[in-house]
Amino acid sequence: MWIADKWNDYEVIDCSRGEKLERWGNYLLIRPDPQVIWDTLRRHKGWKHPNGHYHRSAKGGGEWEFFDLPQQWQIHYRDLTFHLKPFSFKHTGLFPEQAANWDWFGEKIRLACRPIKVLNLFAYTGGATLAAARAGASVTHVDASKGMVGWAKENAAASGLADAPIRWLVDDCTKFVERELRRGNHYDAVIMDPPSYGRGPKGEIWKIEDAIHPLIKLCVPLLSDDPLFFLVNSYTTGLSPAVLTYMIATELCPKFGGHVDSQDIGLPVTESGLTLPCGASGRWEH
Repeated sequence: MWIADKWNDYEVIDCSRGEKLERWGNYLLIRPDPQVIWDTLRRHKGWKHPNGHYHRSAKGGGEWEFFDLPQQWQIHYRDLTFHLKPFSFKHTGLFPEQAANWDWFGEKIRLACRPIKVLNLFAYTGGATLAAARAGASVTHVDASKGMVGWAKENAAASGLADAPIRWLVDDCTKFVERELRRGNHYDAVIMDPPSYGRGPKGEIWKIEDAIHPLIKLCVPLLSDDPLFFLVNSYTTGLSPAVLTYMIATELCPKFGGHVDSQDIGLPVTESGLTLPCGASGRWEH
């Protein structure tokens, strides 16, 4: 498992009975987590005194309950800054476990000692975009949500990367890749963090089980002659690390060689000393 254990401003304090208690900077949040199927004692006082608690509804969805929580605040990872705000369906605008991937590809970009062009698909609020740009890459950031792209720009400005070589695009990821292929553009690295289910800006339906392998296949011709890495993230239970490895390896290794390693990604839990699984990632590299 790849563990994001270098955070100072974020912490999973405890997890029990379908929920996790987290510290985001100076604020404590309780949010649901489907992986937390165990029932352990909740000893930490934060369980009784959070700043925000997302209550899942039996009918689906849910709502936030707030206790002295600002509408927006910041946390930092290394020299990156992220704006946080609680919004629909329990999210805050950041997936801290992804820092394990930011560190991995950031080092690869720095050690490449050449210009690196990165394509970040389903780029959300820009965590991977900023990590790649900070490492020296030029990045094309694509997301179907205008609001998320705007949020990512705010994070870039807060991180001192407002003038970094980043293209910000509101677009359907698959259609953008098809157009880039027609234009003959190439990238040295691809990052994709697709949702389990979603809709594009014009109502296009995305279902990961049906769409992820065709998108990986579609992206392979976009790669340059000497690609650096290819990263696929999944938060869908059915897409295990072994499934990610199989899809990525069958498309990339025959053309470029190299190897694929896929693992669960996770976060350390302070109270138990154990690790909370948070999804999976597949990484191709030479």
